[in-house]
Amino acid sequence: MASRIRSLALALIGFAPGIILAQAAATSTAAATLTPPLAAVRPHRFDEHGTVRIDSYYWLKERSNPEVIKYLEDENAYTQAVMAHTEALQDRLYEEMKGRVLQNDQSVPFREGNYFYYTRLVEGKNYPIYARKRGLLNEPEEIMIDANVVAEGKPTFLIRAWDISSGEDLLAFAVDTTGGRVSSIRFKNLRTGETLSDLIPRAIGGIAWAEDNRTLFYTKPDSVTVRPYQIYRHRLGTPAGTDQLVYEDKDETYYVSVFKTKSRRYIMAQSSQTMATEYSYVRADQPDAPFKVIFPRERGHEYYANHFGDYFYILTNDHAKNFRLMRTPVARPSRANWEEVIAHRPDVLLEDFEFFRDYLVLSERRDGLGQLRVRPWSGQNEYYLDFGEPAYLAFVSTNREFDTSVLRYGYTSLTTPSSTYDYDMRTRQKTLLKRDQILGGFDPANYVTERFFTNARDGARVPVSIVYRKGIARPAPLLLTGYGSYGASSDPTFSSDRLSLLDRGFAFAIAHIRGGSEMGRAWYENGRQLQKKNTFNDFVDVADDLVRRGYTSPDRLFARGASAGGLLMGAVVNMRPELFKGVIAGVPYVDVITTMMDSTIPLTTGEYDEWGNPHDSTFYRYMLSYSPYDNVERKGYPNLLITAGLYDTQVLYVEPAKWTARLRATKTDTNRLILRTNMEAGHSGASGRYKRWHDVAFEYAFLLDLAGLGDKPTP
Repeated sequence: MASRIRSLALALIGFAPGIILAQAAATSTAAATLTPPLAAVRPHRFDEHGTVRIDSYYWLKERSNPEVIKYLEDENAYTQAVMAHTEALQDRLYEEMKGRVLQNDQSVPFREGNYFYYTRLVEGKNYPIYARKRGLLNEPEEIMIDANVVAEGKPTFLIRAWDISSGEDLLAFAVDTTGGRVSSIRFKNLRTGETLSDLIPRAIGGIAWAEDNRTLFYTKPDSVTVRPYQIYRHRLGTPAGTDQLVYEDKDETYYVSVFKTKSRRYIMAQSSQTMATEYSYVRADQPDAPFKVIFPRERGHEYYANHFGDYFYILTNDHAKNFRLMRTPVARPSRANWEEVIAHRPDVLLEDFEFFRDYLVLSERRDGLGQLRVRPWSGQNEYYLDFGEPAYLAFVSTNREFDTSVLRYGYTSLTTPSSTYDYDMRTRQKTLLKRDQILGGFDPANYVTERFFTNARDGARVPVSIVYRKGIARPAPLLLTGYGSYGASSDPTFSSDRLSLLDRGFAFAIAHIRGGSEMGRAWYENGRQLQKKNTFNDFVDVADDLVRRGYTSPDRLFARGASAGGLLMGAVVNMRPELFKGVIAGVPYVDVITTMMDSTIPLTTGEYDEWGNPHDSTFYRYMLSYSPYDNVERKGYPNLLITAGLYDTQVLYVEPAKWTARLRATKTDTNRLILRTNMEAGHSGASGRYKRWHDVAFEYAFLLDLAGLGDKPTP
């Protein structure tokens, strides 16, 4: 079997075996002769719960220290040197990825009020243009924001939020120029094109216009932890320093957001943490009125509220682990007088809902797959949409109008590019409005997608989604991804970039591990706090199963995860380093104890319910048993590419930097260990589309080079 794979790979690449092996040997020798940077060892002692931890690289948290910056820059230089032999491959990958995508493209317009809104991309430009047309799509275009102009001279640029006033003449938009989530809010008069002098210098999260066409609600972060905890009210034409504080949550475990209901009747303030939620509201046409609480917060009660007609509709876990839908009168909201609309079901997770005049649309999840359920308000003749693939993602898209029978939804799968449909709920007819056009001869018939279940070590059935090109020999190089935290599901979606791997003989798989919500709320609860190791065990068990089924082998198996998925990567390489040829850990959360013991670090206090509070000795000892940084051992590790963002406020750059330093000083192998820090960005990496393609090309070159598939095959 191995000789067949090698013959196929060589035939596709078009080189002789001797040349390939000679190149691989030269590459290995060149990498071995490079001298990696070594961070200075400055022991810092932690005494906690009767244990002592020594952190030799604690000093790397000093971002303003020139020595820290030099260390990160030295690591970047080393990474560039190690990967220098792949630069031509990176260039080819970049051109491939760029060449598959329409450089001039436009989103499907959605209607709100008198306008159709959309974004469009222009060839050679990194950022979208936000535009609208009045009444009809053949009317002249009005450019609201050309993000390329606003971003000029800024290495990182993100529009975090935008909103149109009820008079349809004023635009508020939040701009982040570091990637750290904290934004400034700017205003524009859309009738005159004038940028207004109003400027809110420090905001985070959502924004919402009141119905008086001059009042904006926005959230503000804590100056230390960057926790969104306040809502302010800004009057157009007044200095931001005079804005009124209208809502504040002093509980450090809660995060605050603000939005306007689809009915436009209410401004909602949401305070939420992992295990509890509280909503407050004020009439959107009475912005000076005080906020009122719908249901007071209660430990263990999570709910989501919106408005329709005479009721607040409440998605709640009250006596419903997988959630049910209730409603309570706006005139006297309380749990004492609410009534059930959609009952709880133990085998179906109720995730969301959407209102129309005659229909209620429910987003559900059963056996790991999302479903859309259409229910007339009469309750009669409800039905599900049929999507006809074994693994996919279907979701309710932008639906701003009530008085319509047309549902806008999105659809994608591992072989189906992102698609937008209009679906007439009355006639049950669907219309494809747009499917992303993939250039370069892409044909979905050339690829196979499968879905199966892995039996985990404790008997749990873990869903696995996989895609590969028809005809590839097995065992094949395979990239396995996973996340498994916060209840976030890892759905099987299309990526045109991924074709650069698939067309070179890679398979791609997703492990839908515990810690997500693929199999319902219990799936999440069995992968957090004192059950967190289930997440890591599931991933390893899926990897073993993929080998057992013959899809791949340990010398061809790769893994990737980012953020909390980077924690997953760190844990599994400590557990089973021999199982993987190479691993990419993106902005990885790997220093669990140090981070969660420090309440001044962004996100810490709000995540005790996710990871546990290490000030409690039971949680401390459990978290310490899997924390990747604390469990680095003197042994061999797979090839590792680790990434970081200097301005990341979600996983501070110091975590991947310290992990790299400890691994380099401890591991016994000669495999690659490279750290790549974006010195201009935050958690999400490069903000422009062309910059992002360069980053993906770098990661793919890392994988393909290790797999010996660095040259473009003939499909």
